[in-house]
Amino acid sequence: MDDLSTFVARLGELPWREAFDAATLERGEGYAREGRPRLVEFHDGQLVSSCRGSGEQFYRQRIRMGGAGSPVIGFCSCPVGYNCKHVAATLLHLEQAPTLHRLPSRPSARRIEHVQPTPVLSLGSLLYSQYDPRSRRMLRVHQHRAGLAFDYDGARAHGRASRNAAVQHTLAGEPVQITRQPQVEQTLRDTLQHFGFSVALRQSQALPPDSAEMFELGSDNAWLQFVQQRLPTLRAQGWTIEINPGFAFDLTPVDSWYAQIDEAPDQDWFDLELGIIVDGQRISLLPVLLRLLRSSPELLSAQHLALRGDDETLPLQLDAQRAADGHPLQILLPYGRLKPVLATLGEFYLRDQPIGPSVRIPAPDAARLNGLSGLDLSWQGGQRLREYARKLRDSPHTLTAAPAGLNAELRRYQQEGLSWLQTLRELGAGGVLGDDMGLGKTLQTLAHLLVEKHAGRLDRPALVVMPTSLIPNWQDEAERFTPQLRVLTLQGPQRRKDFAHLADYDLLLTTYALLPRDLEHLQRQPLHALILDEAQHVKNPGSKAAHAVRQLHTRQRLCLTGTPLENHLGELWALFDFLLPGWLGDSRQFSRDYRVPIEKLGDAERLAQLNTRIKPFLLRRKKEDVAKELPAKTEIVHWVELSEAQRDLYETVRLAMDRKVREEIERNGLARSQMVILEALLKLRQVCCDLRLVKQQLPVRRTGSHSSKLDSLLEMLGELREEGRRVLLFSQFTSMLALIEEELQRRDWSYVQITGATRDRRTPVQRFQNGEVPLFLISLKAGGTGLNLTAADTVIHYDPWWNPAAERQATDRAYRIGQDRPVFVYKMIARGTVEEKIHQLQQHKAALSAGVLESGQKADWQILPEDIEALFAAQPGAPAKRPEPLA
Repeated sequence: MDDLSTFVARLGELPWREAFDAATLERGEGYAREGRPRLVEFHDGQLVSSCRGSGEQFYRQRIRMGGAGSPVIGFCSCPVGYNCKHVAATLLHLEQAPTLHRLPSRPSARRIEHVQPTPVLSLGSLLYSQYDPRSRRMLRVHQHRAGLAFDYDGARAHGRASRNAAVQHTLAGEPVQITRQPQVEQTLRDTLQHFGFSVALRQSQALPPDSAEMFELGSDNAWLQFVQQRLPTLRAQGWTIEINPGFAFDLTPVDSWYAQIDEAPDQDWFDLELGIIVDGQRISLLPVLLRLLRSSPELLSAQHLALRGDDETLPLQLDAQRAADGHPLQILLPYGRLKPVLATLGEFYLRDQPIGPSVRIPAPDAARLNGLSGLDLSWQGGQRLREYARKLRDSPHTLTAAPAGLNAELRRYQQEGLSWLQTLRELGAGGVLGDDMGLGKTLQTLAHLLVEKHAGRLDRPALVVMPTSLIPNWQDEAERFTPQLRVLTLQGPQRRKDFAHLADYDLLLTTYALLPRDLEHLQRQPLHALILDEAQHVKNPGSKAAHAVRQLHTRQRLCLTGTPLENHLGELWALFDFLLPGWLGDSRQFSRDYRVPIEKLGDAERLAQLNTRIKPFLLRRKKEDVAKELPAKTEIVHWVELSEAQRDLYETVRLAMDRKVREEIERNGLARSQMVILEALLKLRQVCCDLRLVKQQLPVRRTGSHSSKLDSLLEMLGELREEGRRVLLFSQFTSMLALIEEELQRRDWSYVQITGATRDRRTPVQRFQNGEVPLFLISLKAGGTGLNLTAADTVIHYDPWWNPAAERQATDRAYRIGQDRPVFVYKMIARGTVEEKIHQLQQHKAALSAGVLESGQKADWQILPEDIEALFAAQPGAPAKRPEPLA
């Protein structure tokens, strides 16, 4: 393209207006109408022009044709620099004034040697969206570039120069050629490469195209170090530094951090504002972080945060502007400060509603303020709430001495439990003492009540509600450990005469069965403490007992249970809805916020948030954590092969039940078919135990027996007797225990037994503990709680069920404080049957409980249609068979 006419003709063929936005074109049209542009020269395919700006200042333009992606490329000496309104005005001027197309021939240019280039470093960033295949999300990503150009007495050049290359320039109206200095330019490149820069191989819009030679650094941390440590050095050496608006590391230092708490009198909430002071401005961080997390939710992932060092930083752009130049304020947040903020306030960022400068937090959640205690904040207000949080944090790690008159020596963890109970009382809060069975929850509670009595605060009675089977245990332990407490047991018809004298006692004992009947009388008596033992009995909030306990008037509410969660998170919600009504929302809110994300979606972040919330009000210690003197517990699966007769009947029952379950699910869906499914599983389990549980009248068998599992049990018991072992044998079926009894009597083996029909529970316990008998038969429901059987060293579960918490409670009759021998736990499982499938599901169910109560990994247990398929699958190698009518 040798002349301007050709340039103009070519310009008319190209969609050059697409290189400008609408506002730029509109301003350019105005400048062109006013006649501001002046054509200076056209040389080597490049048009040079001058255009008067908004004042009296003139700007110089250099315009040439571009490629398909950019029809024209125009550089200007104005602050915008690239394809600005002055460039648009010149191009419009060309279309409107064709008579000016003839320019005087360019005079020969004078060559100037030995001009030293001034390095010009431009810095810019681009924020764009990119798909991340690992998280399957669109992520917001920053791309940064450094552009290197060389200024020769006002004329810029970039890229590598060939020998004798020159820069075209005009000085005082005279065209000149300034010889470039390749060696000097290379030295300047080497300086950047010494700082870690490498040539950028990919194009980027972080800087205007073809404006400089592009370089990049390997990480955000490297960029930060360069800007903070190297850039001042380059400025001192005479480099010109041009920072484009939006460059992510054009940072303003954070002067300080603050937290402001506004408490509302007599309200169960408070407002928290967390912010920073930047450039003299007070800025709340909550809306900033909310906007960031909604565009980059992976920042809330514990896994993501764990990969970030505390000294790493996250750049943030604020809505406020810098006072000096009006550019948006940009700061760096250290991950060391960001992690506790996100951990403390994480779930508030997930709500749909907008967050203002402050966030409203329920009062019991004041405990989360402890997560901010290490941030060197300037606190404003909230002294009472911060003290509340500190006491909740420290109470499980402090020791409260045993009260005078307690007839027991408290272990260290029991002293810590007593301290925790005392702190809850002081703060007016409730909590769950969730220690493993056998760690002395009853003793810690009695010690707590004795402290209250000595302090004069037990001016009203405390009421303990429990299963009927635990009444003797509470009576014995209260008499043994705290004889100073006046105890009244509300049991039997005679209890009615005691209702008028409840205030005369320190401790009242009643049962879940009797409480709804006696509610009218107990409501009239204000209580100092309301304690639910085996509190999982109120896991169904619609039950009569759960409704009744909420109607009582008390200063403090406590729950005692070794299994705060047995089946699903709804049970945990029920406990806390009793302790702190409304704190975790209603059942529907809790399901939406926690149950569905955790149980069905395996959301580890929601699980961590739930753990953070409940931790201050749930004290849970496991035996292996606190009772180091306990011997080892060994769990063994004892596999049993079904007899031929059992296999035949199992397949008959399986086919019939499989068809029945499928028809029920098809009619009512999986969720509404639970009773039919449980009935079907019950029959299959009974076949595994003994044929006589399913078919009541069976002929005496001449070959084989009615149960290969019973045969295996008797063989095992014979060996254990010879070894001198002391055995607890659990079964869910009392009818199975009756069949076992027959075999024991036939062999003249001594034993004791507890079932739901047992009235005197103390005698069999004492006989076993005293060594009079080596075998204890126990129904799982009647004997799974309230028994201390440390004389046992072997536990046998004859028919395991899929509630691991119930089995663990039963095992803990032997594996508890006072045990001085290793305990062996046998689970008898019929191979290839529903028992084996249940054993597998049990592991998943235990994972849910561990995830919530022990802050473990995500809990992903749920009953799925494929579980139904597995539970009713045929035994391996079983022949095809049609269903037969059951007797």
